[in-house]
Amino acid sequence: MTYWKKTDLAFTREDLRGSGDEPTYSGAPSFMRRRFTRDLAGVDVAVMGVPYDLGTSNRAGSRFGPRAIRAASTFLAWGRQDGYDFDVFDRLAVVDYGDCGFDFGRPEEVPAAIEAQVAAVLEKGAALLALGGDHFISYPVLKATAARHGPLSLIHFDAHSDTWKSEPGRRDHGSMFYHAAREGLVIPEHSIQIGLRTPNDDTWGFQQLKAPWMHEHGIRATVERIREVIRDRHCYLTFDIDCLDPAFAPGTGTPVIGGLSTHTAQQVLRGLSGINVVGMDVVEVAPPYDVAEITALAGATLAVEMLYLYAMRP
Repeated sequence: MTYWKKTDLAFTREDLRGSGDEPTYSGAPSFMRRRFTRDLAGVDVAVMGVPYDLGTSNRAGSRFGPRAIRAASTFLAWGRQDGYDFDVFDRLAVVDYGDCGFDFGRPEEVPAAIEAQVAAVLEKGAALLALGGDHFISYPVLKATAARHGPLSLIHFDAHSDTWKSEPGRRDHGSMFYHAAREGLVIPEHSIQIGLRTPNDDTWGFQQLKAPWMHEHGIRATVERIREVIRDRHCYLTFDIDCLDPAFAPGTGTPVIGGLSTHTAQQVLRGLSGINVVGMDVVEVAPPYDVAEITALAGATLAVEMLYLYAMRP
């Protein structure tokens, strides 16, 4: 009897829960082989690509990030992640919502377009995991998330503070958290920036753990400090892939040496189990500069870690 292995689970999956054994090298690469759908009935988390990189100050290319992260995620989609005693997709109904749509030729309209599409997801009761795109995309996603949950604590992994002072309405990936703080979307004194290693004397009240401090004090101290700042508040988790050292994530627009290893980043995230996360993103994966897809794989893996955090929230 001929055995036909089921493929293209992105379209043929019958149940929103559970993992499936599909060859890593074939089939439609939805995120973690989840169903491609805009139907959010019964959905806990929607994964949305935001392929925007017009806010990039150095090397463009993160518009291809969502596609690359989805493709790399097929390496991980066969079952639960090592170190956990459950498969996150047994606890959460997760779908791939596809990509956010906007007209790249009208950049002034892009933030509102992203915000509206995120708000439409949140109104259906699903949380959002966004795949960037450059880091500016966090701003409209934050606006929609804060409109639903109120001012948020920000957990921000990055090589850069992204709090450069600029005029209102500017669309770039280096000032959006300055605007988010000024507009009350996030609460700086209850927010923390992790892995920084570029100078900016204006902290605007954000708590900071710079990369050299983390290397000296280690994972446990880092986790303890984050928990002290965040406590039980609603928080938004954003991970700029350039928080990782270029040895682990060369495929990004503004790489800075001296960063975190993938092991450190993963263990810090795992140490945050039980935080009250309500929104998430992974940004700045730029495939044109990647090597052997290691940056995309890091992005996909960290995105899955975020789903585990969401599954373990209070």
